[in-house]
Amino acid sequence: MIYQFCRQSAYAGIVVPSHGRFVGASSFPFSEYKRKPGDRLGLNWRIPGVQGRRAVRHVVFDTNFWKTFIHSRLAVPMGDRGCLSLFGNNPDAHRLFAEHLTAEYRVKTQGRGRTVDEWKSRPERFDNHWLDCIVGSAVGASMCGCSALGSEQPVKRSGSSRKWSEMAAGKRQ
Repeated sequence: MIYQFCRQSAYAGIVVPSHGRFVGASSFPFSEYKRKPGDRLGLNWRIPGVQGRRAVRHVVFDTNFWKTFIHSRLAVPMGDRGCLSLFGNNPDAHRLFAEHLTAEYRVKTQGRGRTVDEWKSRPERFDNHWLDCIVGSAVGASMCGCSALGSEQPVKRSGSSRKWSEMAAGKRQ
């Protein structure tokens, strides 16, 4: 249904369905995928080339990597580079959001010569929708070229380099 919606949308050129894939320690990591014609690869996400009349391009991403990424950003002290923070100082304003973000826990797992945080659902908390949403937002930001402190791939810029302050000043004129 999601793929059909994206295919039939008036915004079909920019709407891209996505789904996460569990990539455990013993799984084949995204970094080892070989690029095929038509593929677009990024930091633990990829858009496989599609063929056929009914094919829809889609994004596949490593859920374990991105959940660890989000939780790592939340652990960065306020004001430091790479910090992901919430507005205000009223904890009740973000309680439900926090419950969704903590509905899963990580288990460090080793396999195939690597260590991975594998995320598991807590049996008493089954709503993790906003965790999935913030993970999807991080993947989308990565697809647009955003990079965070500690990410492995440099941001590739095209065209001339301009400072943010220059762009903002240009908009005001």
